Amino acid sequence: MPAIAGPSSSPQKHVVGSRSESIGGVRSAEVNTSRKRKLISDSAAEVSATVVLPVNSISTPMKWKSPRRCAVSIPKTSDEEIKEDSNEKLENPVISVCLEVKSKWNPKDDEQMKAVKEALHVSKAPSTVVCREDEQRRVFEFVKGCMEQKKAGSLYICGCPGTGKSLSMEKVRLQAEEWAKQAGLHCPETVSVNCTSLTKSTDIFSKILGNYESGKKANGSFSPLQQLQRLFSQKQQQSRSKMMLIIADEMDYLITRDRGVLHELFMLTTLPLSRCILIGVANAIDLADRFLPKLKSLNCKPLVVTFRAYSKDQILRILQERLVALPFVAFQSNALEICARKVSAASGDMRKALCVCRSALEILEIEVRGSIDQEPKGPVPECQVVKMDHMIAALSKTFKSPIVDTIQSLPQHQQIIVCSAAKAFRGSKKDRTIAELNKLYLEICKSSMITPAGITEFSNMCTVLNDQGILKLSLARDDKLKRVSLRVDEADITFALKEIRFFRNCLL
Repeated sequence: MPAIAGPSSSPQKHVVGSRSESIGGVRSAEVNTSRKRKLISDSAAEVSATVVLPVNSISTPMKWKSPRRCAVSIPKTSDEEIKEDSNEKLENPVISVCLEVKSKWNPKDDEQMKAVKEALHVSKAPSTVVCREDEQRRVFEFVKGCMEQKKAGSLYICGCPGTGKSLSMEKVRLQAEEWAKQAGLHCPETVSVNCTSLTKSTDIFSKILGNYESGKKANGSFSPLQQLQRLFSQKQQQSRSKMMLIIADEMDYLITRDRGVLHELFMLTTLPLSRCILIGVANAIDLADRFLPKLKSLNCKPLVVTFRAYSKDQILRILQERLVALPFVAFQSNALEICARKVSAASGDMRKALCVCRSALEILEIEVRGSIDQEPKGPVPECQVVKMDHMIAALSKTFKSPIVDTIQSLPQHQQIIVCSAAKAFRGSKKDRTIAELNKLYLEICKSSMITPAGITEFSNMCTVLNDQGILKLSLARDDKLKRVSLRVDEADITFALKEIRFFRNCLL
Protein backbone atom coordinates (compact mmCIF):
# COMPACT_ATOMS: atom_id res chain seq x y z
CA MET A 1 0.00 0.00 0.00
CA PRO A 2 1.48 3.47 -0.91
CA ALA A 3 2.53 5.82 1.85
CA ILE A 4 0.04 8.56 2.63
CA ALA A 5 1.92 10.58 5.26
CA GLY A 6 3.98 12.83 2.90
CA PRO A 7 2.15 15.47 0.86
CA SER A 8 4.66 15.22 -2.01
CA SER A 9 3.67 11.64 -2.63
CA SER A 10 0.16 12.57 -3.74
CA PRO A 11 -0.36 12.42 -7.55
CA GLN A 12 -2.95 15.20 -7.34
CA LYS A 13 -0.58 17.79 -5.81
CA HIS A 14 -0.10 19.99 -8.90
CA VAL A 15 -3.75 19.75 -9.95
CA VAL A 16 -5.04 20.80 -6.57
CA GLY A 17 -2.50 23.58 -6.31
CA SER A 18 -3.36 25.11 -9.69
CA ARG A 19 -7.09 25.02 -9.00
CA SER A 20 -6.68 26.63 -5.59
CA GLU A 21 -4.54 29.42 -7.12
CA SER A 22 -7.11 30.18 -9.84
CA ILE A 23 -10.19 30.11 -7.65
CA GLY A 24 -8.74 31.78 -4.56
CA GLY A 25 -9.17 31.26 -0.85
CA VAL A 26 -12.80 30.17 -1.22
CA ARG A 27 -11.79 26.77 -2.57
CA SER A 28 -9.04 26.25 -0.02
CA ALA A 29 -11.49 24.32 2.24
CA GLU A 30 -12.19 21.81 -0.57
CA VAL A 31 -8.46 21.07 -0.75
CA ASN A 32 -8.48 19.90 2.85
CA THR A 33 -11.75 18.02 2.29
CA SER A 34 -10.38 16.21 -0.73
CA ARG A 35 -7.25 15.33 1.19
CA LYS A 36 -9.33 13.99 4.12
CA ARG A 37 -11.44 11.88 1.80
CA LYS A 38 -8.29 10.42 0.33
CA LEU A 39 -6.98 9.57 3.77
CA ILE A 40 -10.28 7.98 4.82
CA SER A 41 -10.55 5.97 1.61
CA ASP A 42 -7.05 4.62 1.96
CA SER A 43 -7.58 3.82 5.63
CA ALA A 44 -10.81 2.01 4.88
CA ALA A 45 -9.07 -0.02 2.25
CA GLU A 46 -6.41 -0.94 4.77
CA VAL A 47 -9.01 -2.07 7.33
CA SER A 48 -10.92 -4.10 4.76
CA ALA A 49 -7.70 -5.78 3.77
CA THR A 50 -6.96 -6.87 7.32
CA VAL A 51 -10.47 -7.95 8.49
CA VAL A 52 -11.86 -11.18 7.05
CA LEU A 53 -15.63 -10.93 6.53
CA PRO A 54 -18.14 -13.54 5.43
CA VAL A 55 -19.28 -13.37 1.84
CA ASN A 56 -22.85 -12.34 2.59
CA SER A 57 -21.76 -9.46 4.84
CA ILE A 58 -19.33 -7.68 2.43
CA SER A 59 -20.44 -4.17 1.55
CA THR A 60 -19.06 -1.41 -0.67
CA PRO A 61 -16.67 1.14 0.77
CA MET A 62 -19.29 3.87 0.33
CA LYS A 63 -21.22 2.51 3.35
CA TRP A 64 -18.13 2.75 5.59
CA LYS A 65 -18.31 6.15 7.23
CA SER A 66 -15.31 6.03 9.53
CA PRO A 67 -12.46 3.62 10.22
CA ARG A 68 -13.17 3.89 13.95
CA ARG A 69 -16.88 3.11 13.51
CA CYS A 70 -16.04 0.22 11.19
CA ALA A 71 -13.65 -1.28 13.69
CA VAL A 72 -16.34 -1.63 16.38
CA SER A 73 -19.42 -2.09 14.20
CA ILE A 74 -21.40 -5.19 15.18
CA PRO A 75 -22.77 -5.96 11.69
CA LYS A 76 -19.22 -6.05 10.33
CA THR A 77 -17.94 -8.41 13.01
CA SER A 78 -16.79 -11.74 11.70
CA ASP A 79 -18.42 -15.05 12.56
CA GLU A 80 -15.17 -16.16 14.26
CA GLU A 81 -15.24 -13.17 16.62
CA ILE A 82 -18.91 -13.83 17.48
CA LYS A 83 -18.07 -17.40 18.40
CA GLU A 84 -15.19 -16.26 20.57
CA ASP A 85 -17.39 -13.72 22.40
CA SER A 86 -20.08 -16.31 23.11
CA ASN A 87 -17.56 -19.04 24.06
CA GLU A 88 -18.48 -20.89 20.86
CA LYS A 89 -22.05 -21.61 22.04
CA LEU A 90 -24.26 -19.64 19.66
CA GLU A 91 -23.61 -17.51 16.58
CA ASN A 92 -26.49 -15.16 17.47
CA PRO A 93 -27.70 -15.92 21.02
CA VAL A 94 -30.73 -13.58 21.11
CA ILE A 95 -32.28 -14.69 17.85
CA SER A 96 -31.60 -18.37 18.47
CA VAL A 97 -33.21 -18.32 21.93
CA CYS A 98 -36.33 -16.53 20.67
CA LEU A 99 -36.75 -18.98 17.82
CA GLU A 100 -36.28 -21.91 20.16
CA VAL A 101 -38.91 -20.66 22.61
CA LYS A 102 -41.47 -19.90 19.91
CA SER A 103 -40.95 -23.20 18.15
CA LYS A 104 -41.72 -25.17 21.31
CA TRP A 105 -45.10 -23.56 22.10
CA ASN A 106 -48.00 -25.25 20.38
CA PRO A 107 -51.52 -24.54 21.69
CA LYS A 108 -52.76 -27.61 19.81
CA ASP A 109 -50.62 -29.81 22.06
CA ASP A 110 -52.76 -31.08 24.95
CA GLU A 111 -49.76 -31.63 27.23
CA GLN A 112 -48.44 -28.11 26.77
CA MET A 113 -51.89 -26.58 27.24
CA LYS A 114 -52.35 -28.62 30.41
CA ALA A 115 -48.98 -27.44 31.75
CA VAL A 116 -49.92 -23.77 31.31
CA LYS A 117 -53.31 -24.27 32.95
CA GLU A 118 -51.72 -26.01 35.93
CA ALA A 119 -49.20 -23.19 36.33
CA LEU A 120 -52.08 -20.70 36.50
CA HIS A 121 -54.32 -22.75 38.80
CA VAL A 122 -55.22 -21.36 42.21
CA SER A 123 -54.32 -24.64 43.94
CA LYS A 124 -50.81 -24.53 42.47
CA ALA A 125 -48.60 -23.36 45.33
CA PRO A 126 -45.49 -21.57 44.02
CA SER A 127 -42.10 -22.40 45.48
CA THR A 128 -41.67 -18.81 46.67
CA VAL A 129 -44.35 -16.29 47.62
CA VAL A 130 -43.33 -13.02 45.96
CA CYS A 131 -44.57 -9.53 46.84
CA ARG A 132 -45.29 -10.58 50.42
CA GLU A 133 -41.75 -10.68 51.79
CA ASP A 134 -42.28 -7.91 54.34
CA GLU A 135 -45.48 -9.43 55.76
CA GLN A 136 -43.91 -12.90 55.98
CA ARG A 137 -40.88 -11.44 57.74
CA ARG A 138 -43.03 -9.78 60.38
CA VAL A 139 -45.01 -12.95 61.04
CA PHE A 140 -41.88 -15.11 61.16
CA GLU A 141 -40.12 -12.73 63.57
CA PHE A 142 -43.17 -12.91 65.83
CA VAL A 143 -43.19 -16.74 65.83
CA LYS A 144 -39.41 -16.85 66.23
CA GLY A 145 -39.55 -14.53 69.22
CA CYS A 146 -42.20 -16.64 70.94
CA MET A 147 -40.19 -19.81 70.38
CA GLU A 148 -36.94 -18.30 71.64
CA GLN A 149 -38.55 -16.95 74.79
CA LYS A 150 -40.85 -19.99 75.15
CA LYS A 151 -43.68 -17.55 75.59
CA ALA A 152 -47.26 -17.63 74.29
CA GLY A 153 -48.60 -14.93 72.00
CA SER A 154 -51.31 -14.11 69.46
CA LEU A 155 -51.25 -12.57 66.00
CA TYR A 156 -54.15 -11.46 63.81
CA ILE A 157 -53.74 -11.33 60.01
CA CYS A 158 -56.37 -9.54 57.97
CA GLY A 159 -56.76 -8.58 54.34
CA CYS A 160 -59.04 -8.78 51.33
CA PRO A 161 -59.56 -12.18 49.64
CA GLY A 162 -56.81 -13.31 47.30
CA THR A 163 -53.97 -11.32 48.91
CA GLY A 164 -51.76 -14.29 49.83
CA LYS A 165 -52.62 -14.68 53.52
CA SER A 166 -53.12 -18.45 53.71
CA LEU A 167 -50.25 -19.16 51.30
CA SER A 168 -47.88 -16.99 53.32
CA MET A 169 -48.83 -18.76 56.55
CA GLU A 170 -47.87 -22.11 55.07
CA LYS A 171 -44.47 -20.72 54.08
CA VAL A 172 -43.99 -19.22 57.55
CA ARG A 173 -44.82 -22.58 59.15
CA LEU A 174 -42.17 -24.36 57.08
CA GLN A 175 -39.69 -21.57 57.77
CA ALA A 176 -40.31 -21.80 61.52
CA GLU A 177 -39.76 -25.57 61.53
CA GLU A 178 -36.52 -25.23 59.56
CA TRP A 179 -35.29 -22.47 61.86
CA ALA A 180 -36.09 -24.55 64.95
CA LYS A 181 -33.99 -27.44 63.64
CA GLN A 182 -31.06 -25.14 62.92
CA ALA A 183 -31.35 -23.51 66.36
CA GLY A 184 -31.48 -26.87 68.13
CA LEU A 185 -35.02 -26.32 69.43
CA HIS A 186 -38.04 -28.58 69.36
CA CYS A 187 -40.15 -28.09 66.25
CA PRO A 188 -43.54 -26.68 67.23
CA GLU A 189 -46.61 -28.84 67.04
CA THR A 190 -48.64 -27.21 64.28
CA VAL A 191 -52.42 -27.22 64.13
CA SER A 192 -53.90 -25.71 60.96
CA VAL A 193 -57.67 -25.33 61.05
CA ASN A 194 -59.89 -23.91 58.32
CA CYS A 195 -62.85 -22.65 60.28
CA THR A 196 -65.22 -23.02 57.32
CA SER A 197 -64.93 -26.80 57.70
CA LEU A 198 -66.16 -26.76 61.30
CA THR A 199 -69.72 -27.93 61.96
CA LYS A 200 -69.97 -25.53 64.89
CA SER A 201 -67.56 -22.90 66.17
CA THR A 202 -66.73 -24.77 69.41
CA ASP A 203 -65.30 -27.68 67.39
CA ILE A 204 -62.06 -25.75 67.02
CA PHE A 205 -61.12 -26.66 70.59
CA SER A 206 -61.60 -30.35 69.76
CA LYS A 207 -59.32 -29.92 66.72
CA ILE A 208 -56.61 -28.34 68.86
CA LEU A 209 -56.97 -30.92 71.60
CA GLY A 210 -56.80 -33.82 69.16
CA ASN A 211 -53.38 -32.62 67.92
CA TYR A 212 -51.96 -32.13 71.39
CA GLU A 213 -49.90 -35.04 72.71
CA SER A 214 -51.44 -35.25 76.16
CA GLY A 215 -54.96 -34.47 75.01
CA LYS A 216 -55.91 -38.15 74.86
CA LYS A 217 -55.07 -38.64 78.53
CA ALA A 218 -57.18 -35.76 79.75
CA ASN A 219 -60.34 -36.34 81.76
CA GLY A 220 -63.29 -36.98 79.48
CA SER A 221 -65.72 -35.35 81.88
CA PHE A 222 -64.39 -31.92 80.89
CA SER A 223 -65.16 -30.11 77.66
CA PRO A 224 -62.37 -29.70 75.09
CA LEU A 225 -61.99 -26.05 76.08
CA GLN A 226 -61.70 -26.92 79.77
CA GLN A 227 -59.14 -29.61 79.01
CA LEU A 228 -57.02 -27.12 77.05
CA GLN A 229 -57.26 -24.60 79.86
CA ARG A 230 -56.06 -27.25 82.36
CA LEU A 231 -53.21 -28.31 80.07
CA PHE A 232 -51.99 -24.74 79.62
CA SER A 233 -52.28 -23.98 83.33
CA GLN A 234 -50.11 -26.77 84.70
CA LYS A 235 -46.44 -27.55 84.39
CA GLN A 236 -45.69 -29.80 81.46
CA GLN A 237 -43.28 -32.69 81.37
CA GLN A 238 -39.97 -32.05 79.61
CA SER A 239 -40.89 -34.34 76.73
CA ARG A 240 -44.14 -32.46 76.17
CA SER A 241 -42.81 -28.94 76.48
CA LYS A 242 -43.00 -28.16 72.79
CA MET A 243 -44.56 -24.96 71.59
CA MET A 244 -47.90 -25.28 69.81
CA LEU A 245 -48.51 -23.18 66.69
CA ILE A 246 -52.24 -22.77 65.96
CA ILE A 247 -53.19 -21.30 62.57
CA ALA A 248 -56.92 -20.55 62.43
CA ASP A 249 -57.79 -19.65 58.84
CA GLU A 250 -61.10 -17.92 58.04
CA MET A 251 -61.39 -16.94 61.68
CA ASP A 252 -64.40 -14.69 61.03
CA TYR A 253 -66.52 -17.86 60.88
CA LEU A 254 -65.96 -18.22 64.64
CA ILE A 255 -67.97 -15.07 65.32
CA THR A 256 -71.05 -15.88 67.36
CA ARG A 257 -73.59 -13.58 68.93
CA ASP A 258 -71.86 -13.64 72.31
CA ARG A 259 -68.41 -13.84 70.61
CA GLY A 260 -67.40 -16.21 73.39
CA VAL A 261 -65.55 -18.72 71.18
CA LEU A 262 -63.29 -16.05 69.71
CA HIS A 263 -62.50 -14.59 73.12
CA GLU A 264 -61.80 -17.98 74.70
CA LEU A 265 -59.49 -18.90 71.82
CA PHE A 266 -57.34 -15.81 72.29
CA MET A 267 -57.38 -16.22 76.06
CA LEU A 268 -55.57 -19.57 75.72
CA THR A 269 -52.41 -17.50 75.13
CA THR A 270 -52.80 -15.71 78.50
CA LEU A 271 -52.78 -18.79 80.73
CA PRO A 272 -49.79 -18.89 83.15
CA LEU A 273 -47.91 -21.82 81.57
CA SER A 274 -49.31 -21.60 78.08
CA ARG A 275 -46.99 -22.23 75.15
CA CYS A 276 -49.63 -21.57 72.55
CA ILE A 277 -48.79 -19.37 69.54
CA LEU A 278 -52.08 -18.37 67.94
CA ILE A 279 -52.28 -16.92 64.41
CA GLY A 280 -55.76 -15.93 63.28
CA VAL A 281 -56.39 -15.26 59.58
CA ALA A 282 -59.53 -13.54 58.32
CA ASN A 283 -60.81 -11.43 55.45
CA ALA A 284 -62.56 -8.93 57.72
CA ILE A 285 -60.31 -5.90 57.99
CA ASP A 286 -62.47 -4.35 60.71
CA LEU A 287 -62.58 -7.51 62.83
CA ALA A 288 -59.65 -6.31 64.90
CA ASP A 289 -61.28 -2.91 65.42
CA ARG A 290 -64.48 -4.54 66.65
CA PHE A 291 -62.84 -7.02 69.01
CA LEU A 292 -59.54 -5.38 70.01
CA PRO A 293 -61.05 -3.30 72.84
CA LYS A 294 -62.54 -6.41 74.44
CA LEU A 295 -59.40 -8.47 73.85
CA LYS A 296 -57.28 -5.68 75.29
CA SER A 297 -59.37 -5.69 78.46
CA LEU A 298 -58.82 -9.47 78.66
CA ASN A 299 -55.04 -8.93 78.36
CA CYS A 300 -54.86 -10.88 75.10
CA LYS A 301 -54.64 -8.14 72.50
CA PRO A 302 -53.04 -9.63 69.36
CA LEU A 303 -50.46 -8.09 67.07
CA VAL A 304 -52.14 -7.09 63.80
CA VAL A 305 -50.58 -7.56 60.33
CA THR A 306 -52.56 -6.31 57.33
CA PHE A 307 -52.20 -7.77 53.81
CA ARG A 308 -53.06 -5.03 51.34
CA ALA A 309 -54.66 -5.69 47.96
CA TYR A 310 -52.17 -6.45 45.19
CA SER A 311 -51.14 -3.59 42.93
CA LYS A 312 -50.84 -3.79 39.15
CA ASP A 313 -47.06 -4.30 39.26
CA GLN A 314 -47.36 -7.01 41.93
CA ILE A 315 -50.01 -8.95 40.01
CA LEU A 316 -47.93 -8.73 36.84
CA ARG A 317 -44.84 -9.95 38.65
CA ILE A 318 -46.67 -12.92 40.20
CA LEU A 319 -48.07 -13.95 36.80
CA GLN A 320 -44.62 -13.73 35.26
CA GLU A 321 -43.12 -15.78 38.10
CA ARG A 322 -45.65 -18.54 37.48
CA LEU A 323 -45.04 -18.60 33.71
CA VAL A 324 -41.28 -18.13 33.62
CA ALA A 325 -40.62 -21.78 34.53
CA LEU A 326 -42.39 -22.98 31.38
CA PRO A 327 -40.11 -23.75 28.39
CA PHE A 328 -42.31 -21.68 26.06
CA VAL A 329 -44.11 -18.35 25.88
CA ALA A 330 -47.91 -18.63 25.93
CA PHE A 331 -48.91 -15.02 26.69
CA GLN A 332 -48.04 -11.71 25.13
CA SER A 333 -46.58 -9.29 27.66
CA ASN A 334 -49.19 -6.60 26.96
CA ALA A 335 -51.98 -9.15 27.52
CA LEU A 336 -50.65 -9.93 30.99
CA GLU A 337 -50.27 -6.23 31.69
CA ILE A 338 -53.88 -5.37 30.88
CA CYS A 339 -55.05 -8.28 33.03
CA ALA A 340 -53.00 -6.98 35.97
CA ARG A 341 -54.28 -3.44 35.47
CA LYS A 342 -57.96 -4.40 35.32
CA VAL A 343 -57.87 -6.81 38.27
CA SER A 344 -55.93 -4.42 40.49
CA ALA A 345 -58.45 -1.67 39.73
CA ALA A 346 -61.39 -3.95 40.54
CA SER A 347 -60.29 -5.83 43.66
CA GLY A 348 -56.57 -6.68 43.72
CA ASP A 349 -57.55 -10.34 44.09
CA MET A 350 -54.75 -12.54 42.75
CA ARG A 351 -57.10 -15.51 42.44
CA LYS A 352 -59.27 -13.45 40.12
CA ALA A 353 -56.24 -12.64 37.95
CA LEU A 354 -55.38 -16.32 37.64
CA CYS A 355 -58.99 -17.07 36.72
CA VAL A 356 -58.92 -14.42 33.98
CA CYS A 357 -55.68 -15.79 32.50
CA ARG A 358 -57.06 -19.33 32.44
CA SER A 359 -60.21 -18.07 30.77
CA ALA A 360 -58.15 -16.26 28.11
CA LEU A 361 -56.21 -19.47 27.52
CA GLU A 362 -59.47 -21.39 27.05
CA ILE A 363 -60.63 -18.79 24.51
CA LEU A 364 -57.42 -19.33 22.54
CA GLU A 365 -57.89 -23.10 22.79
CA ILE A 366 -61.42 -22.87 21.36
CA GLU A 367 -60.13 -20.65 18.57
CA VAL A 368 -57.37 -23.11 17.70
CA ARG A 369 -59.70 -26.12 17.82
CA GLY A 370 -62.11 -24.31 15.52
CA SER A 371 -59.35 -23.61 13.04
CA ILE A 372 -58.48 -27.32 12.97
CA ASP A 373 -62.04 -28.34 12.08
CA GLN A 374 -62.38 -25.73 9.35
CA GLU A 375 -60.41 -25.58 6.15
CA PRO A 376 -57.79 -22.83 6.29
CA LYS A 377 -58.74 -19.93 4.02
CA GLY A 378 -55.47 -18.08 4.49
CA PRO A 379 -51.98 -18.56 5.86
CA VAL A 380 -51.89 -20.18 9.29
CA PRO A 381 -50.02 -18.05 11.86
CA GLU A 382 -46.76 -19.58 12.94
CA CYS A 383 -47.09 -18.69 16.64
CA GLN A 384 -50.50 -18.50 18.32
CA VAL A 385 -50.32 -17.06 21.83
CA VAL A 386 -52.79 -15.35 24.13
CA LYS A 387 -53.08 -11.82 22.80
CA MET A 388 -54.85 -8.63 23.79
CA ASP A 389 -58.18 -9.58 22.20
CA HIS A 390 -58.23 -12.93 24.05
CA MET A 391 -57.51 -11.23 27.38
CA ILE A 392 -60.10 -8.48 26.83
CA ALA A 393 -62.73 -11.12 26.06
CA ALA A 394 -61.79 -13.03 29.23
CA LEU A 395 -61.97 -9.86 31.35
CA SER A 396 -65.38 -9.06 29.95
CA LYS A 397 -66.55 -12.60 30.63
CA THR A 398 -65.27 -12.53 34.21
CA PHE A 399 -66.39 -9.09 35.33
CA LYS A 400 -69.14 -8.07 32.94
CA SER A 401 -71.86 -10.18 34.49
CA PRO A 402 -75.60 -9.30 34.34
CA ILE A 403 -75.46 -8.17 37.96
CA VAL A 404 -72.87 -5.53 36.99
CA ASP A 405 -75.28 -4.04 34.45
CA THR A 406 -78.03 -4.10 37.07
CA ILE A 407 -75.94 -2.24 39.64
CA GLN A 408 -74.84 0.34 37.10
CA SER A 409 -78.46 1.07 36.13
CA LEU A 410 -79.67 1.59 39.72
CA PRO A 411 -80.65 5.04 41.02
CA GLN A 412 -78.03 6.85 43.09
CA HIS A 413 -79.55 6.17 46.52
CA GLN A 414 -79.90 2.47 45.78
CA GLN A 415 -76.28 2.40 44.68
CA ILE A 416 -75.33 4.03 48.00
CA ILE A 417 -77.25 1.28 49.81
CA VAL A 418 -75.34 -1.34 47.81
CA CYS A 419 -72.04 0.32 48.79
CA SER A 420 -73.16 0.39 52.43
CA ALA A 421 -73.98 -3.32 52.27
CA ALA A 422 -70.61 -4.11 50.68
CA LYS A 423 -68.82 -2.38 53.56
CA ALA A 424 -71.12 -3.88 56.21
CA PHE A 425 -70.63 -7.49 55.10
CA ARG A 426 -66.99 -7.23 54.01
CA GLY A 427 -65.40 -10.60 54.77
CA SER A 428 -67.75 -11.63 57.56
CA LYS A 429 -70.62 -12.85 55.31
CA LYS A 430 -73.12 -12.25 58.10
CA ASP A 431 -76.40 -10.39 58.11
CA ARG A 432 -77.47 -7.15 59.76
CA THR A 433 -80.73 -5.44 60.52
CA ILE A 434 -82.17 -2.74 58.28
CA ALA A 435 -81.62 -0.25 61.10
CA GLU A 436 -77.88 -1.08 61.23
CA LEU A 437 -77.57 -0.85 57.45
CA ASN A 438 -79.48 2.43 57.49
CA LYS A 439 -76.93 3.83 59.94
CA LEU A 440 -74.09 3.20 57.47
CA TYR A 441 -76.20 4.65 54.66
CA LEU A 442 -76.76 7.84 56.68
CA GLU A 443 -73.02 8.15 57.39
CA ILE A 444 -72.18 8.03 53.67
CA CYS A 445 -74.88 10.56 52.81
CA LYS A 446 -73.78 12.88 55.59
CA SER A 447 -70.11 12.75 54.62
CA SER A 448 -71.02 13.49 50.99
CA MET A 449 -73.64 16.19 51.84
CA ILE A 450 -76.43 14.20 50.16
CA THR A 451 -79.97 14.42 51.53
CA PRO A 452 -80.78 10.91 52.80
CA ALA A 453 -84.06 9.08 52.38
CA GLY A 454 -86.32 8.39 55.32
CA ILE A 455 -86.41 5.03 57.06
CA THR A 456 -89.63 4.02 55.30
CA GLU A 457 -88.27 4.87 51.87
CA PHE A 458 -84.99 3.20 52.79
CA SER A 459 -86.85 0.01 53.68
CA ASN A 460 -88.73 0.13 50.38
CA MET A 461 -85.47 0.54 48.44
CA CYS A 462 -84.06 -2.51 50.25
CA THR A 463 -87.15 -4.43 49.16
CA VAL A 464 -86.51 -3.40 45.54
CA LEU A 465 -82.88 -4.56 45.82
CA ASN A 466 -84.16 -7.83 47.26
CA ASP A 467 -86.41 -8.32 44.23
CA GLN A 468 -83.44 -7.70 41.92
CA GLY A 469 -81.35 -10.34 43.66
CA ILE A 470 -78.77 -7.97 45.17
CA LEU A 471 -79.90 -8.05 48.80
CA LYS A 472 -81.73 -10.70 50.79
CA LEU A 473 -84.34 -9.69 53.39
CA SER A 474 -85.74 -11.90 56.10
CA LEU A 475 -89.26 -11.70 57.46
CA ALA A 476 -90.03 -9.66 60.57
CA ARG A 477 -92.98 -7.74 61.96
CA ASP A 478 -91.03 -4.52 62.19
CA ASP A 479 -89.18 -3.36 59.09
CA LYS A 480 -86.26 -2.13 61.17
CA LEU A 481 -85.72 -5.63 62.57
CA LYS A 482 -85.55 -7.36 59.19
CA ARG A 483 -82.19 -9.05 58.64
CA VAL A 484 -80.31 -7.99 55.50
CA SER A 485 -77.58 -9.98 53.74
CA LEU A 486 -75.68 -9.52 50.48
CA ARG A 487 -76.32 -11.91 47.60
CA VAL A 488 -73.70 -10.66 45.14
CA ASP A 489 -69.91 -10.67 45.24
CA GLU A 490 -68.20 -7.51 46.45
CA ALA A 491 -65.90 -7.64 43.40
CA ASP A 492 -68.94 -7.18 41.13
CA ILE A 493 -70.00 -4.11 43.11
CA THR A 494 -66.50 -2.66 42.94
CA PHE A 495 -66.19 -3.33 39.22
CA ALA A 496 -69.61 -1.83 38.48
CA LEU A 497 -69.02 1.43 40.38
CA LYS A 498 -65.25 1.91 40.14
CA GLU A 499 -65.50 4.44 37.30
CA ILE A 500 -67.34 6.90 39.57
CA ARG A 501 -65.01 8.58 42.05
CA PHE A 502 -67.74 9.07 44.65
CA PHE A 503 -68.53 5.35 44.90
CA ARG A 504 -64.86 4.42 44.61
CA ASN A 505 -64.18 6.47 47.74
CA CYS A 506 -67.22 4.96 49.47
CA LEU A 507 -65.85 1.45 48.99
CA LEU A 508 -62.42 2.19 50.48
